Amino acid sequence: MTTKIPAKTFRDLIIWQYGMKVSKEVYNLTKKFPKKEDYTLTSQMRRCAISIPSNIAEGFLRKHNTEYKQFLRIALGSSGELETQLEIAFNAEYITEEQKNTLLQNLVSIRRMTLNLIKCLK
Repeated sequence: MTTKIPAKTFRDLIIWQYGMKVSKEVYNLTKKFPKKEDYTLTSQMRRCAISIPSNIAEGFLRKHNTEYKQFLRIALGSSGELETQLEIAFNAEYITEEQKNTLLQNLVSIRRMTLNLIKCLK
């Protein structure tokens, strides 16, 4: 039987670590987007990617379950936005299907962990 050790900081949360990984991947992908997308799709994708771990961290530090759940829901919303933007980037042929699918898999994992965490906070 394994014992769960409570997270001491948000950095201990696997969900936050996944969010940071997605942010890094989005930054690396969007570096290669056309210059004309700098203030549109590139900027929007980066903001959504940043929003995921940022809201997880902010909610964790609020120390109140109701507020924490609200910030986790915002992270969920950002993951949905990012998924849509990945489809747009794929349709515009800025990313490959493999790149899109890799990020989508990570977003699905983040969503699953987020929903489970929200259930645990009730």
